[in-house]
Amino acid sequence: MTIRRATPDIRTTDLATSREFYRSLGFHEAMDLGWVVIMASPTNPTAQVLLFSSDTEELQPDMSVEVEDVDAVHATMTAAGADIVYPLRDEPWGVRRFFVRDPSGTIVNVVSHRATAAANE
Repeated sequence: MTIRRATPDIRTTDLATSREFYRSLGFHEAMDLGWVVIMASPTNPTAQVLLFSSDTEELQPDMSVEVEDVDAVHATMTAAGADIVYPLRDEPWGVRRFFVRDPSGTIVNVVSHRATAAANE
C-alpha cells in the first residue's frame, strides 16, 4: 500500500479564525468547501491541515490518510474486521473514501482522489 499523505483533521467553531491562524504559520488555502478547509504548505503540498466546522452533526474524522488505492485498503480493513463507520463511497468533490475507527477510537478518513483511483484501474 502506498500512502501519499497523512494529515490531522481539526474541528473548529470558527473556520475563519482558524484559517487565519494557519495562514500566519505559513499555510495557504488549498480548498474550501464551506464546511471543510484544507490549508497546505506552499513549498510542500503534502504538508496539510484540514479544518472542519464543528457546527455539523455529521461524523467527522480525526485524521486523513490519502492512499494510492482506497478500494484495496478498504478490502484489507474489512477482511481484518475493522470498524468501518462511514461506508466506501465516491464524494461529489472528487474523492473516494471511507472512515474506519482505529483500536483507540480515532476515526481515520482513508481517501483517494478519483482521478488517481481511475488511473489504477
